[in-house]
Amino acid sequence: MLVIVKSGPDTADGKRGVKLAQDMAADLFLIQNGVYFAQGERLEGFCGNTYALKEDLKLRGIKDAEIRKGIRETGYDSLVDLMADNDKVAGMF
Repeated sequence: MLVIVKSGPDTADGKRGVKLAQDMAADLFLIQNGVYFAQGERLEGFCGNTYALKEDLKLRGIKDAEIRKGIRETGYDSLVDLMADNDKVAGMF
């Protein structure tokens, strides 16, 4: 399962999306303001694969040094591939 989160960490929708991904042992794809979850310890305890849209990280001025280790920076092509490869896709929180 893949969960797509577009809302930032300061929103109820963003937190709900991350919690859903954690509870379902799903992978997480961060887009738009959701890429702020990639900073620091905001995803502390999350065990699934995490992807962040490279273009959105750049637009928001998030530097590589700020991104939590293990988060994969990818493009739109990877998002489409992941959506096609997963049996279920939930989003846009």
